[in-house]
Parts: sequence; structure tokens; C-alpha cells
Amino acid sequence: MVTDLPERQKLVQAFIDEHVLRHAADGRTWNLPFLHVPFLDWLRYDAGMLVAAILLVVLLAGRAARRHRPAPSGLANAVEAYVVFIRDQIAIANLGEEEGRRLTSYFCSLFLFVLALNLLGLVPFNVAATGSISVTCALAGMFLLLTVAIGLVRRGPIGFLKAFVPAGAPRPILPLLVPVEVVSLLARAFALMVRLFANMLAGHILVLAFLGLAVLYTFLSLPLVLLVVALLFFELFVAIFQAYIFTLLSAIFMGLVINPEH
Repeated sequence: MVTDLPERQKLVQAFIDEHVLRHAADGRTWNLPFLHVPFLDWLRYDAGMLVAAILLVVLLAGRAARRHRPAPSGLANAVEAYVVFIRDQIAIANLGEEEGRRLTSYFCSLFLFVLALNLLGLVPFNVAATGSISVTCALAGMFLLLTVAIGLVRRGPIGFLKAFVPAGAPRPILPLLVPVEVVSLLARAFALMVRLFANMLAGHILVLAFLGLAVLYTFLSLPLVLLVVALLFFELFVAIFQAYIFTLLSAIFMGLVINPEH
């Protein structure tokens, strides 16, 4: 047992470096802190995302395949309320009736996918895949590609370019404003990437910092342990809230390009 304060400080710092900072810099694999288990090398973050996606598809598809009842109840009722909320309050509200209905399934899947990845970070000795910048970069890149692709298909090349022309702007300053609008689209994708990454990583660092103080000061740190428990419940709220905000902002930013008149 380590009883010396400097040794405990080194132990806590090593744990944070191994458990959080290394995953932020290299989020490809997952393993136990301090103890490398070769069998766990298959636990890559991309594999974790694939497993989360497959579980969501299997669970929802299995539920949808059951015999439909005139009045849904139980889980089916909750799923229906969830889909209606995403469709009316996020998709249609920001993209219009036609495009909103087409993209409802995408936003429903996006919310559940990000939520599943966030909740995986609450498992002991695990970190959220969304706490890795490479994962949030891929999610933001998917948003950007989907926005450009739908804009080109639905509005055509000319109509898509008109989305970057501010309404009522004087012609002489358009050569200055149009590049700014193009850069703003890239900035929105960048904001989605950094916002989700920073919020999820910050929560883990905060919890581990308080746990580190508990290790340093042993029995004197009982209030900190209670605070960590409260923070874990708050992290549950953050996981749900960040998934909602990422989905909502994706719809808002996409609507500015696909349906700027809405």
C-alpha cells in the first residue's frame, strides 16, 4: 500500500495520464489502466461504435417487427413519442415539412448513436468514444458531407450556391460575403466536433481529478467522494443533453444550407 503523499501524487497523475489524456490523444484502442491485457486489444473505439450501432438496429428492428397494435403501449409508445418529438421539434422545425420528414430517421439514429457512445463512458474504467477528437471529427465530417450532398441534390448546383449569398446584400460586397459564408459552414462543422469532444472529455477529467484528491487525502476526503457520486449522476444528464444538443445543432446548421428560406 502506498502511504507516502508524493508517491500517491505520482500514482494519481499516472492514472489520469493513462486513463484520460492518452485516450484523448490516441483513441483507437481501450485497455485497463496500468495493466495491459492483450485479450482486450480488440476493444477498439471503432469496434465499440460498431457494436453500439448493431445493438440499436437489432433492438429497434426487433421491436418494429412485432405485430402492430391499434394503440401502442410500453416501449412502443415511448419510441413513438421519441420519433414524433425528433420529427416535429428538430427535423421539421429547422428543415421544413418535406426535408424534415425525409431526414427524421437520420436524426433519430444520430441522437441514439451519440447517446450510446456517451453512456459507455459512464462504465467504470471506460471512457466515452465521443471523448476522442477523431470520433467527433468523423461525426462532424458526416454532417458536412450529408449537408453538401443533400443541398446539391435538392437545390441543384446553382441553388446550392445561392444558399451562401446573403439575402438583400449589395452586389459590390458579395465577393467578400460569399467566402465568409462558405467558411462559416466549415466553422459550424468544427464547432460540432469540438463542442461534443470538449464537454465529454472535461466531465471525465473533472471526476478523475476529484477521485485523485480522494486518493491523496484518504479518509479526510469523504465529502469529495460524495461529490464524485453526485457528479456521476450529473454526467448522466450531460450524456443525454450533449446528444440532444449535437442533434439539434446539426439540424439547425443543415437547415441554413438546405432550406435557407425556412
